[in-house]
Amino acid sequence: MTYLALLRHGQSQWNLENRFTGWVDVNLTAEGEAQARRSGALLKASGVPFDKLFTSVQTRAIRTGNLAAEEAGLAWLPVERNWRLNERHYGALTGLDKAETAAKHGEEQVKVWRRSYDTPPPPLAPGGEFDFTKDRRYAGVVDLPTTESLKTTLDRVLPYWNEAVAPDLKAGKNLIIAAHGNSLRAIVKHLFGVPDDQIVGVEIPTGNPLLIELDANLKPIAARYLDEARAEKLPPFPG
Repeated sequence: MTYLALLRHGQSQWNLENRFTGWVDVNLTAEGEAQARRSGALLKASGVPFDKLFTSVQTRAIRTGNLAAEEAGLAWLPVERNWRLNERHYGALTGLDKAETAAKHGEEQVKVWRRSYDTPPPPLAPGGEFDFTKDRRYAGVVDLPTTESLKTTLDRVLPYWNEAVAPDLKAGKNLIIAAHGNSLRAIVKHLFGVPDDQIVGVEIPTGNPLLIELDANLKPIAARYLDEARAEKLPPFPG
């Protein structure tokens, strides 16, 4: 059996400000740093001998992974980062206040943009403040997204899962993925086979590792949030 820990980054500054963040590189708050360290203590207490850390290329996930690993006594772990683990791209909603956006467009429309499986927000216009084509970390990326639904987020996460993460798991390595609410929801949808119409009800809490035990075919056979007081409901196991 192998173990996979999915760790959503701790609270970020724009989480605190209730803004759509997506691909904007926002840092952790002091509370987010504390959540990351608490996650590390929980990972250590789990007793799982982790072998490797994966993160996105966004600072809040990188720092969460680093702080958690340090707290767990695992600062030495090999680390691999990839943009395909980034948060979902929120398109033209990027940077907007969530409450103000709901007041302008209606709560139902914003709920569709935020939580539906396959309806993305309007695309981000080129050349603006959040034009990520100018960011060096995405140099060479073909067809950089300008908006994403959870479906298209899963579409870009899966190739990296299949090429980099799954082979390590099949080789018996225990892994930590420090990433984001929607990229981790995409992984959960894939692993647990969550139907399209039910993934809307799956939430990944910040700074609370989800520890999943996998069989040889990478099917979940056990799963639990390490901080039970902040646990969210898990989807049913496949089959």
